[in-house]
Amino acid sequence: MRIAVFLAGLSLIAACSPAQSPEPAAAQAAAPAPLWSTLDGSAPLVIAHRGASGERPEHTIAAYLRGIEQGADVIEPDLVVTADGVLVARHDAYLSTTTNVSAHGEFADRRRVLFGRDDWWVQDFTLAELRTLRAVQPQEGRERSFDGVFMVPTFEEILDLVDEQQAACGCTIGLEPEVKHPAVFAEAGLDPLPLLLTALRARDLDRADAPVMVQSFDAGFLQRMNAQSDVRLAMLYSGPDDPDGDADGLPIEAIALFADGVGPYKGLLFNADGASSGYVEAAHALGLAVHTWTVRDDRDPVVGETVEDELRALYALGVDGVFADFPATAVRVRDSMHPEG
Repeated sequence: MRIAVFLAGLSLIAACSPAQSPEPAAAQAAAPAPLWSTLDGSAPLVIAHRGASGERPEHTIAAYLRGIEQGADVIEPDLVVTADGVLVARHDAYLSTTTNVSAHGEFADRRRVLFGRDDWWVQDFTLAELRTLRAVQPQEGRERSFDGVFMVPTFEEILDLVDEQQAACGCTIGLEPEVKHPAVFAEAGLDPLPLLLTALRARDLDRADAPVMVQSFDAGFLQRMNAQSDVRLAMLYSGPDDPDGDADGLPIEAIALFADGVGPYKGLLFNADGASSGYVEAAHALGLAVHTWTVRDDRDPVVGETVEDELRALYALGVDGVFADFPATAVRVRDSMHPEG
């Protein structure tokens, strides 16, 4: 069942109309217990990870649309910047794994070594040049019949898709854009922050109550954005040896000073025996929503024997959102646990 309102942070819960008087103690005592152990008691969000990336090439309009069709509450575009300063959706700044760039001889001389990797890099291509490429499926064992069909979309096109789909369904579709390598792009004169703020403000999405949560592994970027915008923010975290950012060693209490949520790797939420590690509880105590990544039908779960076991364990733990490559599975399992909620 589609969730009509995107999960808000603790600040939004506290911002209910002051004109409303507290309920009498008797009424409060009679109120039913929440169905879910999430931050606000709402059903956890299903987030289409790079779109429905298990079935379509990731970060394509087709993948996002597929995720929406499958009932995802939120879509997640990873954002990088072209040479001419346009936000586009790619998980990596390099292009060889998710596009057919290697088949384009006209770009052979663009290949170069950066960060120890010999590849083609998005910041070396204008949008017009990038548009000549087509997306491919980067994950082994997945459907490849759509390789070479879809273009790399701009963030504006993704926003257009969301607007169109919301108008068609009369519902709210959330967005969780992840800004990739912001310091690297900023150093190259392609700072994604003003580009992202401009895009959000043009559609009145630069608000704390907008159905948007901006993510990054880069705490400095989120702190800069927090100083300039009310949009909700999430600090991503892959573990103590995090290679992607500076969240490692940053106390969760410090994260709560500039973020509204955290995005931990799912394995960090459980102990070796499958019990809670205490991460979700600690985050909730600070008013932080927990959106965990990534559940994949075709990969081994971190708990249980099946992906359904893993999803049930995550939902029971109280996570506020789950990133899923196959959103239909995450929706089905969630709705089977509490069909009415």
